[in-house]
Amino acid sequence: MTDTLLPNGIKDSGGDSSYFKKGCNPFAQTGRSKLQNKRANVNQQIIKQMRMRAGAENLLKATSNNKVKEMVLLELSYVNSNLQLLMGQLEGLNSSVEVYQNTQETANIPLIALGLKETKDIDFSTLFKDFILEHYSEDGNSFEDEIADLMDLRQACRTPSRDEAGVELLAKYFSHLPLMESRFFSPSRQTGIFFTWYDSFTGVPLCQQNLSLEKASILFNMAALYSQIGTRSDRQTIAGLEEAISSFQKSSGILNHLKETHTHTPSYDMSPAMLSMLIRMMLAQAQECLFEKTALPGIRNQFYSLMKMAQEAAKVSEIYDQLHQSMIQTPIKDNVPFFWSTMSQVKTNHYRSMAHYFAASALLDHQLSLSDDEDQQEKTLSQVYDRLPEGRSPLDILKRKDERERIGKAHIRRAILGHEEALRIFGLCHHLNKLEALQEILKASHQRSLNKCSENEDEEEFTDYTEAPDIISKTEHKAEMEVPATTKVKVTDFFQRLGPLSVFSAKQRWTAPRTLHLCPEDRDLGFTLKGETPVQVVSLDPLCRAAADGLKEGDYIVAVGNTDCKWMGVSDVMRLLKDVDEKGIDIQVISIMDSNPPMPTKSATFCGNLPKTYSMICLAYDDDDKNPKSRKVTKKSSFLSWGLKNRLKSASTLSLPTADHSGGLPWNKPCPTFPSSSTYNNDSALY
Repeated sequence: MTDTLLPNGIKDSGGDSSYFKKGCNPFAQTGRSKLQNKRANVNQQIIKQMRMRAGAENLLKATSNNKVKEMVLLELSYVNSNLQLLMGQLEGLNSSVEVYQNTQETANIPLIALGLKETKDIDFSTLFKDFILEHYSEDGNSFEDEIADLMDLRQACRTPSRDEAGVELLAKYFSHLPLMESRFFSPSRQTGIFFTWYDSFTGVPLCQQNLSLEKASILFNMAALYSQIGTRSDRQTIAGLEEAISSFQKSSGILNHLKETHTHTPSYDMSPAMLSMLIRMMLAQAQECLFEKTALPGIRNQFYSLMKMAQEAAKVSEIYDQLHQSMIQTPIKDNVPFFWSTMSQVKTNHYRSMAHYFAASALLDHQLSLSDDEDQQEKTLSQVYDRLPEGRSPLDILKRKDERERIGKAHIRRAILGHEEALRIFGLCHHLNKLEALQEILKASHQRSLNKCSENEDEEEFTDYTEAPDIISKTEHKAEMEVPATTKVKVTDFFQRLGPLSVFSAKQRWTAPRTLHLCPEDRDLGFTLKGETPVQVVSLDPLCRAAADGLKEGDYIVAVGNTDCKWMGVSDVMRLLKDVDEKGIDIQVISIMDSNPPMPTKSATFCGNLPKTYSMICLAYDDDDKNPKSRKVTKKSSFLSWGLKNRLKSASTLSLPTADHSGGLPWNKPCPTFPSSSTYNNDSALY
């Protein structure tokens, strides 16, 4: 079992952490792991309080004693207050962004990372062993190692490392889920395995028996891990910024894939509205990193460079404004941490103020000279503004010094007001007050705008109330969703010894393996083989000894002697049967059984903030309605001859089964035989 826990393809190099899977270290005492452990403890307390509340509500409905009702109401108020406190603690944990930031980073605005969804341990051992014995007719105890490997992989996914190895670990388990579903999750029966996951925002547990919740939660954690990688990147270097941009774009791509493929997940943190908001947040942070990448080498003090940066900053502000608008919508604002919406509002005002500061610097510090390209500056200025004050044109602003200064001062005043608004909003959230680096950046930006205003202030001129025009947002590098290649990882099926999935799956039914003894007659076995894996018996001679021993047309050969043949092709099986002597050899075969179409299992959907279930209605299949041409029209009999003729007709036709090859029944069943009318003793039975 130790080998299965080592990194893939890497030998044990010693050390305490070499025992665990690559991409997982459950004993890492980092700030992020401690925060995740606190979140898990809060989730356990929330589910305990919810059970107490449900019990109290049921007791309140059942009792008619007024004294008991008073005691129950008092208990309910106590439980509800505890729940509110726990929800507040969970919101505080979701607002703890400082543990996700780079440890050496102090000069950048903090970014928001998603926390991992928590789950409960699951023991596949007993149920999978029973299913293997019952469905596959094999000893379940011989698959203990495979089951343990699967459980170890799932357990490792609860504590992934914050790097590409951790993402690859989650992707590996995600790729195993369809294989596990095909092997053990039959559409006609429940396995009895319950997958429990906690909502990452509310802590409310959700439990399902199918794998759709498991798949969706693993995808969500992959996106959350990418967001944590992005926030951890060193944004003081180009390489670190590129890593952050790529991570946030991959996170948004996975969230979008989750939104498109799992549309009915009843967990609120994976509802379409919430996922749309999270996608916006990841793309907004990627766009912010793109802006920082442009500004990192330094901004040239030139008219064109400053106007370009003004539009880039306006683009970041616009995206954060759209994010804030989606966060304050009714279905989302009750569950999203107040810290997140406040942070998006602060960044909206901050980057809008920066845009006005760059525009003011371009107009106040750079006058149009003879050496400047007048047409190019006019074109640039016309692309920056969507509208200008009445009576002014871009060329007038460029040529006239007073107009240029008037618009520039209007921009700097608007920048100061925006920075003051950002600082005011910053003070409203006590979680934001813990981010000293953010407060220092906001104050420094505000002071820089004040300095620019004082440099261009003239005491003799009158106060000008000209309003600065809005700046059109524009960017040369737009953040876009990116689906990482790690979402599809090639893995080897843990349970491949059961046979090819095309035959040996949970939805197929077959007979138990039958042992037959083959004795060739003149080196002829009496049948031929076809197919890939496993091989199938065709062209069976009904007079051969194998047919007399019980071999049927279409049987699959699963063993020849002591050799397992489930994964062997025709040439390999023929090689085993080629050298059979006169004593013969034993083979094991199975026959595929026709199974009735199963009733659809209940599936969950998200509706109105409450999980609901529904089941499909099976409609009866009417073959006569489907094939009206095959219906035979008979001539009406007279009333006197009706009893006798129909009695003879029922005795001669209805008592024999018929096979209509023109239009087969939907489930390939033979027609049921009806009792003959001769079994009735008198004519009254006909009526």
